[in-house]
Amino acid sequence: MPKDDLQVMRDLMEAQREGFALPRHFYTSQAVYENDISTFWNRNWIWVGHISQIAEPGDYFLFDYGPESIIIVRDREGEVRAHQNVCRHRGSRVCIEQKGKARNFICPYHAWTFDLNGKLRNGRSMGADFDPGQYGLFPVQVKIFQGLIFVCPSEDAPPLDAALDRLAPLSKPFGFENLKIAHEASYPVPANWKLALENYLECYHCAPSHQDYSRSHSLKDPAQVLEFSGALHERMKEAGVPLEELDLTGENAVAPGADVYWRRYPLFPGYLTGSKDGAPLAPPLGELKSQDGGATDLGIGTLNYFLVYADHVVGYRFVPRALQDTDIQIVWYVRGDAEEGRDYDKDTLTWLWHVTSLDDERIIRHNQEGVNSHHFVPGPLSEMEWSISGFYRNYFSMI
Repeated sequence: MPKDDLQVMRDLMEAQREGFALPRHFYTSQAVYENDISTFWNRNWIWVGHISQIAEPGDYFLFDYGPESIIIVRDREGEVRAHQNVCRHRGSRVCIEQKGKARNFICPYHAWTFDLNGKLRNGRSMGADFDPGQYGLFPVQVKIFQGLIFVCPSEDAPPLDAALDRLAPLSKPFGFENLKIAHEASYPVPANWKLALENYLECYHCAPSHQDYSRSHSLKDPAQVLEFSGALHERMKEAGVPLEELDLTGENAVAPGADVYWRRYPLFPGYLTGSKDGAPLAPPLGELKSQDGGATDLGIGTLNYFLVYADHVVGYRFVPRALQDTDIQIVWYVRGDAEEGRDYDKDTLTWLWHVTSLDDERIIRHNQEGVNSHHFVPGPLSEMEWSISGFYRNYFSMI
């Protein structure tokens, strides 16, 4: 009898060579994809937004991935909550609009009405024995770190608190709580979500594939990072940026899915931030006194990545829509009191990561096209792709 796809996956996991890419099966099997959603995405912390998006009671927005949809809302008591966007009657989506303001949530199918806290207020014409207390919206765990909102659909979420406690003093000067969205964009790519995420985790491709990025960012060459780090550290002290790094990944992680990473690296001389000409793009964030010409790679969990400049933050998600259909979602944040047209220009602010994401769409698309070939055989990873091996270990431990 032929093996089913998940058994093939398990056999491939047993045979996986350390330091090598994954076989094509992980990117081409529908059963593996569905397992990714149910056992990996649904059990991990997912960055979904910022508290500025739900400033008042009743404000809500949706976050969708794969077949899943989550409602993130501020309830009447001011608490941030999250619920599965699935009616407890016959499964209809309860919220249809991507964002808005609501007094309560009314299912558009049979008008079951749910409070902002998820409790069922009215199940219409259900009879005398019906107990509405048994049919509230399924709750989703919420964690807020310095204004950033994370959710986990599983009751058994990765234990992130200890790592976030260590991260907090490093990120505090940047004032994450006092951010606002300057722009959001989505770049659809016809590829499996893992290929999109793996591309972000390595900069081996940066020099040949990202010419605009490579003019300003030294991360493409570890030797250059070392060369310019001394001057960066002096500027960091002047700006009020902590010098410490934090690597709670791999063997240092508390548990699978609880990785946290913070490391600042220098831009090339003449560049104060990730701009076309090196000039500042917006006012310094938080408590910072000046622009230091550095950028911080921040990772929280296994799915959430940010690039932190002195004047803006760029957040990245690689959201699965189907087996080989992924949205590269990017959010640009600036200081909460910054005004477009006065303190920043949206097109100038977003230029670098817009053109870089267009590059990424192209190279990831071609990557998937090659991986789809039955002749694809995984090759060895370079030293500049070390983060990918860490992702594989986390991925294997949770699927």
